Amino acid sequence: MQDILNQYSSVTEADVTTWFNVGLVSDFPENSGACIKYKTKQIAVYNFVRKKKWYAAQNLCPHKMEMVLSLGMIGDKDGVAKVACPMHKKNFSLEDGSNLNGDDLKIATYPVKIKDGNVYIGFSD
Repeated sequence: MQDILNQYSSVTEADVTTWFNVGLVSDFPENSGACIKYKTKQIAVYNFVRKKKWYAAQNLCPHKMEMVLSLGMIGDKDGVAKVACPMHKKNFSLEDGSNLNGDDLKIATYPVKIKDGNVYIGFSD
């Protein structure tokens, strides 16, 4: 299981080598998540309309090792966009992947850009 988790690591916009087109803006639900696949990775994509921002993170919950984060509720905790895992309600920052419950487990985050109505996620592999 650790091998699956190890394939996810956060990417900053400066590190992007590939902008992967994951679909049209209209393909994604507002204020909710959806899952896309890039190579062997499952990535949760969030259209956070209330914040006027898009986020992408690993779909794999590092605690339960289940591909469920795209099903989690998104919200705001002290100004930080977050997703709550639907299995155990732990909150992860969509901005830097940190665990807002204070635990060690983090999630990988990826940059998102919107161009001509298309959604792109940045990867470095």
